[in-house]
Order: sequence, then structure tokens, then C-alpha cells
Amino acid sequence: MTPKSTPSTATDVPPGATAHTPAPSTNGAPPSTTTHPKGSPTAPPAKGSPSPRWPHLRADFTASLVVFLVALPLCVGVAVASGVPAELGLITGIVGGLLTGLLPGSSLQVSGPAAGLTVLVYEAVKEFGLGTLGALVLIAGLLQLAMGALRLGRWFRAISVAVVQGMLAGIGLVLIAGQLYALTDAKAPGSGLANLGGLPGLVTGTAGSGTALTAFAVGAGTIAVLVLWPRWKRAARILPAPLAAVALATLAVFALDLPIARVEVQGLLSAIQPPSGSDFAQLAGVGAIGTILAFALIASAESLFSAAAVDRLHDGPRTHYDKELMAQGAGNAVCGILGALPMTAVIVRSSANVSAGARTKASRVMHGAWLLIFAAAVPAALGIIPVAALAGVLVHAGCKLIPVRDFGPLWREHRGEAVVLAATAIAIVVTNMFEGVLIGLLLAIAKTAWETSHVHLEITGLDAPSTEPVQVRALGNATFLRLPKLLDQLEALPHDREVALDLSGLRHLDHACATALTTWSTHRATNSPTPDNPAHAP
Repeated sequence: MTPKSTPSTATDVPPGATAHTPAPSTNGAPPSTTTHPKGSPTAPPAKGSPSPRWPHLRADFTASLVVFLVALPLCVGVAVASGVPAELGLITGIVGGLLTGLLPGSSLQVSGPAAGLTVLVYEAVKEFGLGTLGALVLIAGLLQLAMGALRLGRWFRAISVAVVQGMLAGIGLVLIAGQLYALTDAKAPGSGLANLGGLPGLVTGTAGSGTALTAFAVGAGTIAVLVLWPRWKRAARILPAPLAAVALATLAVFALDLPIARVEVQGLLSAIQPPSGSDFAQLAGVGAIGTILAFALIASAESLFSAAAVDRLHDGPRTHYDKELMAQGAGNAVCGILGALPMTAVIVRSSANVSAGARTKASRVMHGAWLLIFAAAVPAALGIIPVAALAGVLVHAGCKLIPVRDFGPLWREHRGEAVVLAATAIAIVVTNMFEGVLIGLLLAIAKTAWETSHVHLEITGLDAPSTEPVQVRALGNATFLRLPKLLDQLEALPHDREVALDLSGLRHLDHACATALTTWSTHRATNSPTPDNPAHAP
């Protein structure tokens, strides 16, 4: 049986927007009726007024150009950081626009390669090879399609927010540690711990190398532009910060002819490498299965969390979670066939789409068309982009994944959630993405079980005559997690008195508690002093 969704009220809306309460819906589907303020961009035309065939074409066209300019450096940067040709990032962005953008689900969120999967893709390519990446992504996409068909999309909202934040924080830490090497044109050692351990050597090596210092200056300048550019409101409205930062860095490197590494270009068609039969043969191992599950689950969770966030930014149709999951699965299946990177819905590009005034899915479809035209018409333009500039973009993106400002309030208000967040992030850095997320989920489940297993004892009769038993009534949920404290309380009762233990007030009693309490009660009845058993009296 599928539970019904409850109506919600959007409370996080941009300045000047009006929050609306959607009608009750099932499975996250768009409400059947929506009221719009008079004169709003989404309001239906008045009766008798002419209705143009494409009423939102101008707004969607403008928004698509903005999203294209934001997506271009990110697609290339994510691909380079993942250890694959830059064109594969563009292919994923093109599929995310032209295919996923056309499918139903969410109307305004944009899909493409994401920094959140960079670490996992890098590890997969390193372990299985570039050819097998397509097979991994294809099977993960088919798994997403199956989950959407089984109407499991809404259940991703049940994943602990602390685990998701911890996952993103762990990804951010590993991403930053790896991209600091690319920031100086150096090769990263490999894993998260190895990258962190090699940072002191990186610092000393950079200080003694003029080329490394030059690359670092370009990367640091890129980060500075990313931070400062949004403060220049007029310029930020014309040119997005990521494109401005990469363009300025590329111009500086070209004008000064700096001897630092550039992006290697192969061409769009030559970069497409569909998986072969031998690539699929590698999927039988435990490691490959774990990678597929990690691709499917993490990409699905990130996409659906992004959809929930984007829904709060506009007053248009709400996301249908199961359809959105199937759209993401279809996109990943096609990306797998083309041998490209996995895709997710990306909050940075999606929020840029909404902020630029997009009204329909046409904006994200057109952004995919612009990516295709750029990659086909001017692929050589990628070859002049310095790698250090893209590393700066990803270091900045990694920093934004770490919830530094939110951790303090979370620690003060929900300490258990903060512990789960930090533990998940650390586990990802120490182990890998899949194992780290599993550890975080297990910790979240244990924390929830601990918090819900409240049990206390009502003790009466301590002041009654010693011939009368002490009455003990257990209330709440008795689980093995509370058993040690429960037995300590019972053992603290006077040993010279008979105890009557009443378990009828418990809402839940698991097998471990039932066995332990029955054993304690039997032992206490045998050893308690009674008129027939005076030998145990003190």
C-alpha cells in the first residue's frame, strides 16, 4: 500500500515571491489546482485575451543561456577531476539537458555531472578502467528505472539528513584534498587519506618549484574571483561566477604564455566509447556491485533532495518523485551506453535556472542544446583552459559542500545528528564513499533506536512495611539498548524486600529484554526473603 503525501506549505521562497499552499497530492505529483497571484509570470491569461503559443519562450531562452554558462566549466571540471576526458563531462551535460530535461518529474531542476560523484567515479575508473565505467553507469541507470517503476522515489526522503550532509561533507573533503594537487599541476597520490597525508610534501614541493607556484597562483586567483564576483551585482547578472573565473584565468594564461598544464582535448565523437562485453564481465565482482549500488543510491538521493530544494524556490508544479527518479535512470542509462559520466540533478545549476527566470522545462532542454553546439563547433576552445583554473572551481565547490556554518547550531540543538554527520564524513575520508555512507546509515539507525527506546520504572511501596512487596511498573519501549540501565535500576532496589515487577505498561518489549527481565524476576523471587524462605533474610 502506498502512503498518501500530506500537503505542505512552501516557506523558503526568494524575495518578492509569494508562497502558495499546494493542494493535497499523491506521490509528489503536481497539485490538481494551483492559485496564482494576479499578474504573476505563471498566472493563466485572462479570458478573452490572446494566448501566445510560447508564452514563456523569452524567459526560458534567457535562463538556458545562463545555465549553459554555469554548466560549461563545471562539466569540464568534474570530468577532469574524475580522471576521464573532458568531453565525457560535456556528453553527460548534453544528455541531462536533451533527454532528462524532456522527461516528466521536476520541471525546473537541471541534471548533469556532479562534484558529489567525482570521488566515486575516480575510484571506479582507477579500479575497473575507463571502459567499464560505462557499464557501471548503465546498470546503475537501469536500477534507478526499476526503483522508479516500483514507486520507491518517495522513500529516499526517509534518508537521514545528517547522513546526506555528512556524505556531502566527506565528498567535499576528499575533493578538496585531491584538487589541491591539481591546483599546482601535481599528481595526487590516490585515496583520501593518502592525499591528506601528502599535503605537507605538496607544500614543500610547491614552494621550491616556479612552475608549481605559477599554477597555484592561477588556481588561487580563480577561487578569489569565484568568491568576489557575486558581490559585483551588475556583472554577476550578466556573467556567472564560474564562467567569469575560468575565462579570466584562461585569458591570463594565454596572454602571459604561462607554462602550466591545459585541458587535453580529443573531440566529442572520439571520446564516446560504449562498453564492450569484457567490460560487463567485470561487473560480477563484489566491488563492482558495490560501486553500482553507490552510483544508483547516491545519485538518486542527491537528485531527489535537490528536487525538494528546487520546489521551495518556485511556485510552479511540484516534483513527481517517482517520475523524476525514472528520468534520472533513463539519463544514466544513456550516459552508460555512451561511456560517459553518471549524472544527478545539480542544485547549483538548478537554482541558477530558477533565479534566471525559467518557467518551463524548455530552459534546461535548450541548455543541453547549447552544450552540444559548443562541443561540436568549438572543441578546441577547451584546449586552452588551464587545469589549475578548473581545480580552483572544484576546490570552491568542495568547500561549499562542507556545512561549516550549520555544524555549530546543529551541535547545540541536535548533538546526535551532528555526531552522525561528522562520523559519516570521516568514514568517507578514511574508507571510501560506499562504506562511509553505510557507516553513516547504521549510525543514524542506531541513534534513532536509542532515542525511541525510552523506558522508565515507576517504583512504589518503598515506605510500606517490609512484609509488603515493592511495586515496580515498567513504562515505554524496552529494547536491548536500554537493558543495562534497566537492570542497574532493578538491582539497586533493597535486597531485603520482595519485588513485584509489572510489564503490562510497556508498548514494546523485545526478546532480549523479555528474557533478561524474566530471568531477573525469577532469580529475585527465589532469593527474596519471605516467611517461607527466611534463610535469605539479612
